Amino acid sequence: MITLTDVHKAFGSNKVLQGVNLTIPRGESMVVIGGSGTGKSVLLKCILGLIKPDSGVITVDGQDVTKVERDAFLARFGMLFQGGALFDSLPVWQNVAFRLLRGSLKRPKDEARAIAIEKLRRVGLKPDVADLYPAELSGGMQKRVGLARAIAAEPEIIFFDEPTTGLDPIMAGVINELIREIVVEMGATAMTITHDMSSVRAIADKVAMLHGGVIQWTGPVADMDASGDPYLDQFIHGRAEGPIEAVR
Repeated sequence: MITLTDVHKAFGSNKVLQGVNLTIPRGESMVVIGGSGTGKSVLLKCILGLIKPDSGVITVDGQDVTKVERDAFLARFGMLFQGGALFDSLPVWQNVAFRLLRGSLKRPKDEARAIAIEKLRRVGLKPDVADLYPAELSGGMQKRVGLARAIAAEPEIIFFDEPTTGLDPIMAGVINELIREIVVEMGATAMTITHDMSSVRAIADKVAMLHGGVIQWTGPVADMDASGDPYLDQFIHGRAEGPIEAVR
């Protein structure tokens, strides 16, 4: 579904991506791991076409992302943002139905609200949450609303950006389980970027480690612990000593 071939991206003298090669098969859940500042978010933005690579080719379902019609292309994606990114001035149901109230996916208001309430139910929130505002919700509830919004338009591809950031371990486990269930239910292709190893083990079919601007290691999540790769081994076990230098 998604293929990256020799993708490079630099910002001035800062070479972030230095020849990324990665394939995400249709219907699989790929988790990209790596330290802070290694380019995980840049990689995601390149796939979405929000940032243009300096060189290399990125295709989604065989189409070059730099040459597609933007509205139709982006309509295929759902996104759970790291900080929730809910609109404070809109009630919860309008946040969830945001894409269904405008643009090429527009639905009648009553239909959009009904879909929003159903998606809220799918992530474990009751209908009375629909008319609350984001400020009235806990962090875990806001994350669920963000997840409901990500799936509201039944996307083929879903991106999860640090889905458990800021959550306690129990709520993080709940969100991980929800993500896994929903991705399997929908048959969606999923890409998650995270450095939370509990998320990796709960969500991933395959794992890719981004380090030094390239994919250092990729393979099934079951092979991760016995990979033999010193970079991956240091990262997943959180060791201070190893080939990855900690920024002090």
